[in-house]
Amino acid sequence: MTDQIFPSEPRWKALLAACVTDPKQVAERFDVDPDRLAAAIRRFPMRINPYYLSLIRWPGDPIWRQAVPDPAELTDAAGTAEPLCEEEQSPVPGLIHRYPDRVVLLAADQCAMFCRFCMRKRRVGKVAAEEERIAAGVDYVRSTQAVHEVILSGGDPLMLDDSRLARLLEAIRAIDHVRLVRIHSRMPCTLPQRITDDLVRMLRVFQPLYLITHFNHPDEITDRSREACARLADAGIPLGCQTVLLKGVNDDPAVMHHLMEMLLVMRVRPYYLHQLDRVHGTVHFRVPLEKGLSIMRHLRGRLSGMGVPHYMVDLPGGGGKVPLTPDYVVSRDRSVWRLRNGEGRVFSYPV
Repeated sequence: MTDQIFPSEPRWKALLAACVTDPKQVAERFDVDPDRLAAAIRRFPMRINPYYLSLIRWPGDPIWRQAVPDPAELTDAAGTAEPLCEEEQSPVPGLIHRYPDRVVLLAADQCAMFCRFCMRKRRVGKVAAEEERIAAGVDYVRSTQAVHEVILSGGDPLMLDDSRLARLLEAIRAIDHVRLVRIHSRMPCTLPQRITDDLVRMLRVFQPLYLITHFNHPDEITDRSREACARLADAGIPLGCQTVLLKGVNDDPAVMHHLMEMLLVMRVRPYYLHQLDRVHGTVHFRVPLEKGLSIMRHLRGRLSGMGVPHYMVDLPGGGGKVPLTPDYVVSRDRSVWRLRNGEGRVFSYPV
């Protein structure tokens, strides 16, 4: 449908120009009251591009929940604007240096779709990623010998056009002590039209380069997203996926199992399953930790090890990410450990 409406190139820019940002636009397409959405949009902006909007089957489905505002966003008394204390770990604006050998450079503050559960809900769509700020981040990397990896995040770095992104990658690659570059982008999922042949040809120049994308539900995997991921994989760009555990979207073992299988088929390695950060305005998405561990127990033993992500919690207060794993050790002593397998059966293992 979107190809017929936007036949000209670059198609992804035309789709962005037609994003839904007003509650009345949602009401025109679905039988909903725009007033229920308006207050949340005033606090947390909405942006849904026509491609992602076309994936919604009915109000309240897993795609809707990720894209359309909910009044519950304004009733969250438990969350905070910045639970991960990123600003405190920013030696220069727009760059986060939490771990010794790598930094996150916020290359953009816009996305092709504003996810309602966003960890940077406080700033995405509201702050301009100025050239001077990005240049200051690159200067910091250049002057900090301990940094061996640069992660481009945001917002979404692929919101930059090809020439601007190429200039940024060229500046980073010119720094001798930077060995790896990662791009974190949800656009293979939310706007796969962005993954053009021209973009892929440009990215190939800057390898070793990894692209970590973000799918949360099997309905997000379409012919378009498969084609986008195939273009990147065929160019030798390794792909990973960071999924967020979300109530009403993927907090079901069968749904998660299906998603991970589909990602593997697309040559996208499941990387992290994130526990939702306690960001203000996301209370209606929160899943108990024990339920997350239960989903991990389901995946282990039923799914290829390549398809089992690490279940991660990003600790409030800037403590960084730690993995959570189901408890497979039943008991242990000096001579034998008793271990539980994925089926729940207990075995003895001599030590």
